[in-house]
Amino acid sequence: MKLMIAAMALLMLGGCATNGQSPWASLGSGSCSKPSADQELALNLADDMANEGKLHASLANLQSLPDALPQVRQRKARAYRLLGRNEAEPLYRSLVGTCMGAAGEHGLGQLAAAKGDNAQALAHMQRAAQLAPTDDKIRNDLGVVYLNQLRLEDARFEFMTAIELKQSDTLAAVNLVTLLIYQDDWGQAAKVVSQLGLSPEQVNQAQARAQQLKDSGASARKVAAVSDAQPLTIK
Repeated sequence: MKLMIAAMALLMLGGCATNGQSPWASLGSGSCSKPSADQELALNLADDMANEGKLHASLANLQSLPDALPQVRQRKARAYRLLGRNEAEPLYRSLVGTCMGAAGEHGLGQLAAAKGDNAQALAHMQRAAQLAPTDDKIRNDLGVVYLNQLRLEDARFEFMTAIELKQSDTLAAVNLVTLLIYQDDWGQAAKVVSQLGLSPEQVNQAQARAQQLKDSGASARKVAAVSDAQPLTIK
């Protein structure tokens, strides 16, 4: 195993993941009213601030916009979720059944995953994936839930789907390496690291999460992989 770790270290390439916001335009049924030019500008500014970790400032920019716009509610819900505030859940629930139903189900799944409720997280993530099957963030987070449940083949499928949908975002690649190390498949893990250019830091994170999965066992898993359900991913 030590030889495999050394081989992985030789194969590692530089490169950092950029974990931006899951696209708010992942729509369910119906259509969303288009924001005005001024509203669009405020929404984009709120996005920029949130992606810089300035969540309070992002919320401040959203307060002048009407909550009737689902795009506004989705951004508020995300900021509140990352701040750990209770306002997030009702906002996400208000999106379910609207043109942004996928975002609502995804957010509810992220909240459930953060609480360690994998059953609820899975139900919401599966509905989100049905509504927005090409959203790489949703597919990655569904894979995270499967990994937490040790449904390894299902998790691998979702991570591979997310990688193929958006290879420039290494979020799912780190999770796939986590899964492979958990399985002691060091050769395949080294190949993924080399092909997708993961950094030494990312490989170390994957190793730590794989060990966490092994240590925690099947009954006490909470945070085993990177997911947008965790505030860390926007930093």
